[in-house]
Amino acid sequence: MRFDEFKGQTVFITGAASGIGQAQAIAFMENGATVFGFDLDEEGLLRLKSQNGSCFSYEVGSVANNDEVRQAVERALSIFGQIDILLNTAGVLDGYAKTLETDEDLWNRIMDTNVKGTYFVTNAIMPHMLARKSGVIVNMASIAGLVAGGGGAAYTASKHAIIGYTKQTDYDYCREGIRVNAIAPGAIQTPMNKADFEGDGKMAKWVAEETPAGRWAQPDEVAGLTLYLASRASDYIHGTVIPMDGGWIAR
Repeated sequence: MRFDEFKGQTVFITGAASGIGQAQAIAFMENGATVFGFDLDEEGLLRLKSQNGSCFSYEVGSVANNDEVRQAVERALSIFGQIDILLNTAGVLDGYAKTLETDEDLWNRIMDTNVKGTYFVTNAIMPHMLARKSGVIVNMASIAGLVAGGGGAAYTASKHAIIGYTKQTDYDYCREGIRVNAIAPGAIQTPMNKADFEGDGKMAKWVAEETPAGRWAQPDEVAGLTLYLASRASDYIHGTVIPMDGGWIAR
């Protein structure tokens, strides 16, 4: 998938060190963009840097820490001068814990990363987009934001919150040149789901069998949808959540 329009644009990606975020970083760089990655995993960020040189820069930090977020945004702007596209991809799972199995620490960890982190990064970058009257934001939701069973109590609540935040943020700023959408992935084979494939891979096999498409998707498939949502081809798509789940929620 080729989009020449991304040449000269800068993409800020949270969770860029692995999984979907890494695939997004690679896809945008392959299409001519420069990318700034933000993640706690310095080793993964260093690998991307060694493979892509000046096309990729990064800051190590947590989306749940507002000071670290603002420092990263300032660094990205000092290097590249602008941020055209924001991909709020960082997220953590809760091990499918039911509400009575979810203590306050787990609840806070999930909400701080998945919800507050998206809020922190968006608010740090939004003023720069508004000043230029141009910007695209793609948030990472989940099928857990649309139906039950995609996560535990905290994760499912967090992804429902991301969907509401996506719709409201687009509604509030679309007349000012900002476009905000979300992707709701289903079974994507990433390091976050490593446990499902361990041992005899029974859980991974079960998920594939329950998915109408009969398989897990790869991170680069989500990256391809992200390219489209960030492109001019989707300019009339606003405040929308697009499932990418192999038909899971259509059952």
